[in-house]
Amino acid sequence: MSVWRKSSYSPVNDCVEVGRGVGIRDSKAPTTHLPVSDKAWSAFLTDIKSR
Repeated sequence: MSVWRKSSYSPVNDCVEVGRGVGIRDSKAPTTHLPVSDKAWSAFLTDIKSR
């Protein structure tokens, strides 16, 4: 079982959630998710922070 975290910037009903080692999902469709590796997630965060 993964622990999913919601962004503090997401509105109440439209949330993007991240599950460590699992991926990302839409809180309105929690049964499906987009798998994302730790390496890809780190690269994504590095890119976002550099902007």
